[in-house]
Parts: sequence; structure tokens; C-alpha cells
Amino acid sequence: MTLTSNSSFLILHGWQNHRPEGHWQRWLAGELAARGARVAYPQLPDPDEPDLEAWLLRLQGLLDGQQVVVCHSLGALLWLHAVGRGGVRADRALLVAPPSDDVLARYEEVAGFGAPRATAAQVAGAADVTRLVAADDDPFCPGGAAERYGVPLGLDTDVVPGGGHLDLDAGYGAWPSVLGWCIDPAVRISARTGDICRG
Repeated sequence: MTLTSNSSFLILHGWQNHRPEGHWQRWLAGELAARGARVAYPQLPDPDEPDLEAWLLRLQGLLDGQQVVVCHSLGALLWLHAVGRGGVRADRALLVAPPSDDVLARYEEVAGFGAPRATAAQVAGAADVTRLVAADDDPFCPGGAAERYGVPLGLDTDVVPGGGHLDLDAGYGAWPSVLGWCIDPAVRISARTGDICRG
């Protein structure tokens, strides 16, 4: 598969993320644009003190129904909340390192993003393909996102050993296998320095 000017991507960041240089999402936006794709990588409102309703409203204005949506952390929960409320559609969705409800509950700023109501059927209906990517040691999701989200939502899941929150602090700048998945959904997502593998 190759990217064309008809290829469309929406990249959604997480809490306290001001789209810093070096973060894998900023790197990905540049790589996709350089290959001719249309890329939206918006700064969501008030990332330090986000409001779920404001973020949902912004998301609704960005969707065209045919995008590949790439979400990290709180952005993944934003997508699941939107899916649970209905009326959203994407070609594919990538959910990277969603935090757990119990961790969010410790922080007043993001407690409202907990407990998205999306069901497995809703997730399956919102995108042709949804992939979950999470580390086995994410401090923001004790017990692992594979168990907390992957199993109940029936998600195809890639587990990255020792990847932490899969953010800049964990060393996640350039991430070739995520780019690979954006081009070809058969690509399995591995650690940042890992090889691209097709399932």
C-alpha cells in the first residue's frame, strides 16, 4: 500500500501535551505529510486542564468519516468516549497507551475522562480496523491496557515490552512501525527500535 493525497490522518494527543518537537506523534505527522497524505494534528483545547465536552466538540469538527485516527493516552479515551456516544466514524483507529480509570481518578484535571461507555460492538462499528498498542509496564495503566481495554473491547492488541507510557519520556520519538501501520494495517507495532513485521 502507498499513501496518496486522498489519504487522510487525524492525530490526537493526550493530557499536558503541547505537541512537542521530538514526540512520536509530531514525527509521524511530518512523515505522513512528506508522503503526500493529508494530516490534521490539532492542539486540543486547554491540554493542561482539558474538558471532555470541549474535546468532543473539537473532535466532531475534525472528523470526515474516512480518516485514520491515531490517538495517544487521553486522546485514546477521547475516541472511546466519542464512540460510546455514537455518530463517529473512521477508516481505522489506533489507540496507544490509554490510561486506566483508577489513575485518572487521582487527578482532578482529567478525572472526567474516565469510564468511557463504548462497547465492543460500538468500537467495531466505528472503524473498520481498531488496534490497541500498549506497554506491559505503563505507569498510567497498572495491570496493562491489554487487559483493561483490549479484552473487554475485543481489540487486536500489540504489547510493547518495557515501553512505559510510550511517550517522549520513554524515548518514543521516531517510531517506524507506527508509520508502517499507517501505510499498511497488516504491520504489527513493535518497540521504537524494532523491525516492522507484517502479520
